[in-house]
Amino acid sequence: MLTAWHLPVPPFITLRGDFLYLTLWLECDTAPEQVLLRAEPDNEEWLQAMTSRRMGKYYRYHAVLALNEGQPARRYCFKLIWPDHQRWVGPLGVSELQPGALGQFSLSVPDPGPDWVSDQVFYQIFPDRFAASNGDHQIQSGSYYHHAEKREVTRHAWDDPIVAEGSPSAFYGGDLDGIISKLPYLQKLGVTALYLNPVFTAPSVHKYDTENYYQVDPWFGGDAALVRLREQTREVGMRLILDGVFNHTGDSCAWFDRHQQHPNGACHHTDSPYRDWYSFWPDGSTRDWKGFSSLPKLNYASPGVVEQIYQGPQSVARYWLRPPFSIDGWRLDVIHMLGEEGGAKNNLHHLAGIRRAIREENPEAYILGEHFDDARDWLHAGVEDGAMNYRGFAVPVRAFLAGIDNAGHPVSLTAQTCAAWMEGYRAGLPHQVQLRQFNQLDSHDTARFLTLLKGDTARMAMAVVWQFSWIGVPCIYYGDEVGLDGGNDPYCRKTFPWNKEQWNTDLLALYTRMAKLRQRSKALCRGGCQVLYAEGNTLVFLRVYQREQVLVALQRGPAASGVLPLTPLLQAGEWKRLEGEGVLTSEREQLNLTLPEESVTLWRSRSKP
Repeated sequence: MLTAWHLPVPPFITLRGDFLYLTLWLECDTAPEQVLLRAEPDNEEWLQAMTSRRMGKYYRYHAVLALNEGQPARRYCFKLIWPDHQRWVGPLGVSELQPGALGQFSLSVPDPGPDWVSDQVFYQIFPDRFAASNGDHQIQSGSYYHHAEKREVTRHAWDDPIVAEGSPSAFYGGDLDGIISKLPYLQKLGVTALYLNPVFTAPSVHKYDTENYYQVDPWFGGDAALVRLREQTREVGMRLILDGVFNHTGDSCAWFDRHQQHPNGACHHTDSPYRDWYSFWPDGSTRDWKGFSSLPKLNYASPGVVEQIYQGPQSVARYWLRPPFSIDGWRLDVIHMLGEEGGAKNNLHHLAGIRRAIREENPEAYILGEHFDDARDWLHAGVEDGAMNYRGFAVPVRAFLAGIDNAGHPVSLTAQTCAAWMEGYRAGLPHQVQLRQFNQLDSHDTARFLTLLKGDTARMAMAVVWQFSWIGVPCIYYGDEVGLDGGNDPYCRKTFPWNKEQWNTDLLALYTRMAKLRQRSKALCRGGCQVLYAEGNTLVFLRVYQREQVLVALQRGPAASGVLPLTPLLQAGEWKRLEGEGVLTSEREQLNLTLPEESVTLWRSRSKP
């Protein structure tokens, strides 16, 4: 028998000056003859013997890692040696083989990312659908012709249903001043940071077809409205990040100008100064984003694109980080697809340039990458601080609770498989990067989670507690907190129902409690994360920081019970139930859990000194 415990957080690590003090706990039938800390401060193996002490049935090992040399990402694991065999300890537990370089414990010292992000509760807003100020600037039916949809834009009443036909041309009047008017609501909910879908001038309602990168859309209130929003969010202590669409422009952008509204656009002029800003097929057609002709891809092989988007002193990436707008970061749309010659060639090179430009303007800006699949190459490369965590959170949670995969196909996951997926995905990512992963249940690109659950509010409660307590930063998609439903785009982009009679008040209260809990919990914002039990329909995990422990038990299906042994990780304490109806009783060396059917329960304690 061999069990090991270590997480890259206090109390298992202590940072003192230029030294990192590490603690590993073991329980085993026969103690190893030697335990070594393995690190790679200069990309070459370095082994250090750990000192040991017997603590009852456990063995505690200590080592000190010098931080005055080597790379910021401190990767390490533990080597255990007996006379005739060896074992290794990494973030996925005990193994016969040494963990790979990107499968070890990892801690960034110093941390190159923004420290503030992990403490936030984000809220995503699709500007046209959240709240309307009804100002004079608002769009009306027939305000302009939307070429991509081959129709005039239309203005709808707030409560009109969403219709699929012509949806990119359908406006409901939401704007930035409308968001300002609802800041008190968001404060009461516990929101501390806003992420807005694109706000720059563009013909569609979604604004991913940028026409002018240097102008907030007049129908949203223009630049002045963004300044007002920035000032008001600062007054109430909220952060603000915007959506940067740097992979492609809209075809009405003056640089491309398909509809000949400007001189010298690349579409119709082979001698245009912007011609090499885009990539063209031999027949003269443009290389577009996923075949959408209204979204021609930018060509980063062009020095002009590099200068305009990130490198120049007045580049787009820099401009909005400066006063009076002073945004707190960028969410970068389809970040993995950006590159040269109509594809993703030299993608990491240009993303490193974008990151460098952003950091020069604001060293604490949050760089969030959109990835629908595996984002780890970009996270390990350090070109983004966090990713929209579809692969590491939203998709496995959807599979476990709703029984469907990312493509909407049926899937059946046991708790073991779900835990292995989520633990395996994040293993090896620096701890601070894990804390900055952007955990959403849904977004403007997916069906609402409540709809995926077919209205099952018990499972929705399970998902919400999971979202707020799993490692990473939670982001609420506007309206989820009051029970807004909707299928895939465009139905996931309904207007917010400001008639309180339409709200699910129990769900709203749950979101509010969880947001407030995060604000006062170091374990949830900064702590390590470890699955303690995963079998059948039951998944139990722990968040820990110093002496604070948060225990979360998810029970899908019939009621169940289980036993968790007390260990150097899960310690005795005064447990207080904060959510759910599960029962926890403590004995001398174990916790007994009784979990109701279709339930989630959260307990919190401070371990005994």
